[in-house]
Amino acid sequence: MGRREQREQIFRLLFRVEFNAPEEMPQQRDFFLDEIKLPAEEEGLAAKDRDIAYITEKYGQIQEKLPQIDQMIDEKAQGWSVSRMGKVELTLLRLGVYEILFDQNVPDSVAINEAVELAKKYGQDNAGAFVNAVLAKFLRPEQGEKK
Repeated sequence: MGRREQREQIFRLLFRVEFNAPEEMPQQRDFFLDEIKLPAEEEGLAAKDRDIAYITEKYGQIQEKLPQIDQMIDEKAQGWSVSRMGKVELTLLRLGVYEILFDQNVPDSVAINEAVELAKKYGQDNAGAFVNAVLAKFLRPEQGEKK
C-alpha cells in the first residue's frame, strides 16, 4: 500500500472520532483495522502488518494532538470554528495540519495536495477549496518547505 492509500485509511479512521466517544476509539480502531482490505494482503502478511502499523501509529499521533490541532484550526480559519465545520473537512484539516506541523517526513505541498484530493473525493462541492485555503495558512514561508 502506498502513502496515498495509507493516508486515506488514516482519514477514514480519524473520521470515526466525530461519531464515537474517546473511550470507544480503541475498540473502533480495532474494528476498522479488522474490516479494511489492504492491497498488501496479496503481498504477504509482513507487508500488511507494516501498513497496519503505519496507519495505527500515525492515527495515534494525530489523535494525541487533536485538542492542540483543533485550537490552531480555530485560530486560522477566520469566520469558522471546528464545531461549525463539516466532519469530512474538519477531519482532513486535522490530518493536513498534523502533516504540515508535526510530520517531518511529509512535504507541506504534499500534505495540502493530498488533503485537497481527499476533500474532492469525500467532501461537499467546495470542500477542496476550503481545505486548501485553511491549510495554506499553516505554511511557514520564513522556514521554507520541509524536505
